Amino acid sequence: MQGLGVSDLIIPAITQASWVGVQTLCLDQVRLHAAYGLHPIYLAEHTEQHLTELGDFIRENRSQVIAVGECGLDFFLPDLDVQRQTELFIMQLKLAKRYDLPVIIHARRSVDAVLSCIRRIGGLRGVVHSFAGSLQQAEQFITQGFYLGAGGTLTYERAQRLRHVLKTVPLESLLLETDAPDQPDSLWRGQRNTPLRLPVIAAALAQLRGCPVESIAKITTTNAQNLFGIS
Repeated sequence: MQGLGVSDLIIPAITQASWVGVQTLCLDQVRLHAAYGLHPIYLAEHTEQHLTELGDFIRENRSQVIAVGECGLDFFLPDLDVQRQTELFIMQLKLAKRYDLPVIIHARRSVDAVLSCIRRIGGLRGVVHSFAGSLQQAEQFITQGFYLGAGGTLTYERAQRLRHVLKTVPLESLLLETDAPDQPDSLWRGQRNTPLRLPVIAAALAQLRGCPVESIAKITTTNAQNLFGIS
């Protein structure tokens, strides 16, 4: 991967059952970095005890934790209790603030509600993974100290609103991602996604913004290093 300019990977462990496995994987590889959280789409698997355990896990392994998440709200999938999602999300935001960690946020069909939670807690920073909101919403996240995650979706011509947002906001507010194994870019449609597709996303963003891909790579790398403390 380093030959393609992909040096580091962030791996979110998104259920209590996955924390130790991700921790072990990242301890063995210096360029793999672990985040820990409770993802809303696995709501049925989470318990109140898991929230307590998450706080304990972060405290005991603070030097090895790069972020809280992926966590957030999902209003797209049916039968996910909104109130319980929100309670779990708020508690994870509080953990991030307590331990001075960035948050990796899932906000599917729930951007305004996520913004409301962020404002409620305050003093947070992080990235909105696979951002899909409006320009106004993007600006509000940036004001709150958040980056926007740009992935394979931007390579699709039909994603006109997203492409307008990513062309307009400051490059200093963007991070690149692949969401592997999900969300493949348009040239990789229907196949299992991989971090090796990151240069394709960088090239697409460079074309969209009319700037050299080297500038995209340099600035978004610096953004990731600053947010997650990656040296």
